[in-house]
Amino acid sequence: MKRSDRLMAIVLALSQRQETAASLADKLEVSRRTILRDMQALSELGVPIYAINGLHGGYRLMEGYTLPPLQLEPNEALTLLLAMQSMTAYADTPFNRERWTVMDKVKGLLPTEMLDKAGTLLHHMAVDVPRRSYTAPHVYALVEYAAAGQWITAHYRSRNHERRLLLLPKHIYAAHGFWYCDAYSQTHQEVRRFRIDRMSELEKAEAPEEARPDALAAAGASSTAAQPDNGFRLQVELTYRGMLEVERDEHIGEQITAISDERWLLDTLLPESEREWAIRLFYSLGTDARVMQPPELAEAITAMARATIASYTTNIE
Repeated sequence: MKRSDRLMAIVLALSQRQETAASLADKLEVSRRTILRDMQALSELGVPIYAINGLHGGYRLMEGYTLPPLQLEPNEALTLLLAMQSMTAYADTPFNRERWTVMDKVKGLLPTEMLDKAGTLLHHMAVDVPRRSYTAPHVYALVEYAAAGQWITAHYRSRNHERRLLLLPKHIYAAHGFWYCDAYSQTHQEVRRFRIDRMSELEKAEAPEEARPDALAAAGASSTAAQPDNGFRLQVELTYRGMLEVERDEHIGEQITAISDERWLLDTLLPESEREWAIRLFYSLGTDARVMQPPELAEAITAMARATIASYTTNIE
């Protein structure tokens, strides 16, 4: 990055939030000393930067200072267009119309030469988002409820149940082509993850006395401390196809190592509560996964395979 571009990046960052020399150095991939020299240069140029002392100190831009309209650098334009292009792969979002209009606005701001270059690069780049078919009309409402700390009731359809739950939404995010909500469930007495396309009939609700929002963190910490889950060691040998499937998982995907040109090894620790999930996952992978540890998990998968064979044998007979 050129120094002029770095100085502009510092001013833009400080116009949005307080930053320390260390945080700016980390974001811009330079040394802390370089950032301090840049701060001095900006002050000499008349940019009104001021320092805040103390434990939570840092640098800020004087309130009211504004920058003239900026032109995007080619890679900045590519970053925006790639992010927006990936959002169009989701079947439903809180901003279905805006994801197209903002892309058109960004393209309209770019010089023809830059737009042509970005378009060529985008043709060879993509963020992998599985194509799904669903509607999730409550995503934006859940974002607002989470931000406001608002309890809600919602009808939820899971694999095994359909029932009304009392929830406190915490975080909303997109992954694997779906929208998810992490929420404290009064029914389950813990934070759980819910697919938003399976939620309906959302209504505001009063916080229950036994699970006040200000007590949830402490309750969760004490519960974890009181009931430690030592878990179990999981070792699975994978084919190339198996490795591609498993590495999609946000929790265990980074625990895979290559052991040969054709084989990979997953070696990780899982909580006991995830044992059934692991059995279903590696059974579904068939011959692309071979569980080595623990042996009882391999036995459970073998039993499922035998039950499947028996059901087909019965049908044939």
